[in-house]
Amino acid sequence: MQMNYTVEDASTVKKILHIEIPQDDVAKEINNAYKELNKTARVKGFRPGKVPRSVLERLYGKEVMADIKSRLINDSCADAIKESGLIPLLNPVVEPPELSPETAYSYNATIEIRPEIPDIDFKGLTLKKTMYTPTNEEIDAQLKMLQKNFAELKPVIPARPVMEGDLVILDYEGFQNDAPHPELPKTENMTMKIGSAIITRDFDEHVTGMLPGETKEFTITFPEKYPKPALAAQEILFRVYLHEIREEILPELNDDFAKKTGDFKSMEDIKKAIHDNLVEGYTNRSEQEINEQIFSALIEKASFEVPGALIDWELAGIIHEFERSFEHQQLTMESQKLNREMVAETYRDTAKKLAQRHLILEKIISQEKLTLPDEELDSAFRKMAIIYAKPIEEIKNHYRQNPQLLDSFKQTLLEKHAIKLIVDNSVIEAVNPVLEYPENVPANVSEQ
Repeated sequence: MQMNYTVEDASTVKKILHIEIPQDDVAKEINNAYKELNKTARVKGFRPGKVPRSVLERLYGKEVMADIKSRLINDSCADAIKESGLIPLLNPVVEPPELSPETAYSYNATIEIRPEIPDIDFKGLTLKKTMYTPTNEEIDAQLKMLQKNFAELKPVIPARPVMEGDLVILDYEGFQNDAPHPELPKTENMTMKIGSAIITRDFDEHVTGMLPGETKEFTITFPEKYPKPALAAQEILFRVYLHEIREEILPELNDDFAKKTGDFKSMEDIKKAIHDNLVEGYTNRSEQEINEQIFSALIEKASFEVPGALIDWELAGIIHEFERSFEHQQLTMESQKLNREMVAETYRDTAKKLAQRHLILEKIISQEKLTLPDEELDSAFRKMAIIYAKPIEEIKNHYRQNPQLLDSFKQTLLEKHAIKLIVDNSVIEAVNPVLEYPENVPANVSEQ
């Protein structure tokens, strides 16, 4: 089959292939298709192989032309792409016109390719490294959180009225116009801390002063900017029954407590573990900040167009992470008044930056001819086997059976090499962290 084509540069990354198949070839394909169909077609009143072309066209014309059109486009488009040397990121986008045996078949195929990025001068960047150091206050705060996790909740005896800060167990239901409100169905044995405004602050104030065994009705008006739109600015009648008040009994922070919390022998062991965990977190934070500086600088140096296909691919990953995060919380995006389109619109710029970063690192990997040693790949598999508690051969087989996944994994490791190369060739300036609060303002000022 003959085929002619030209390439139009719609942009640096978008190309339009104008493809034409001569009329003779089109007519030949159509004639051959009907000849083959005639051998197998079973039409009442005609012997096999003797069905007139006009009858076949009337009975099977749409299917035949659609099949020929698909075959012509697939073959000619593949040939044009191969001859042009273009490497599409995704399958071409084609809007096929109608097919006729009397005319040549012309159509357009739009493809996106990776941008051609000139060599990047990544050496000599000045990067600021924030020297975070865990403070005693942070360690104490972590200890208090751990202490609260192991706290015992005991009923307050003798009974007394509810006070701010109490943990209470109650039933509640919301009504509007003498009917149950769909957003506030009857909820039993709800545990909440008074003062935390789980429903609203007004709700907590009305529960304050109640005694166990008491039922109380009260009306509150929800704030205009309440997170649930169906309740915003609504006046709701609540019926509340208080089961009991519980107090939080905190364990004493001593060596016995340390032994109960895990593989620790003393409080010093716990403090060291908290310190080491904070150091690891700060190290990751500092590295992330350096990465942000690297890409901000390199994006300015390497100006190029980002293909929409790569942005969409990154967006799909972001949306998948959103969905997975909600699944872990046994929620859905819809239950939180979100959908895929809203997330895509909000995070399109983020996806574009991610695509830019991968393209820059890909260029540096190619430019510097970086390779991945087999022993490093094996080491990465061993670490993964430990994390997932699976035999290393099972991990390796999984990647062997998924070549695209293996290529992506290798690329991730190579990107780490590229980032290290950039950092090693940069000037690193150590700086102190910026205070979270101005020095003359107390850090524990509460919201008024």
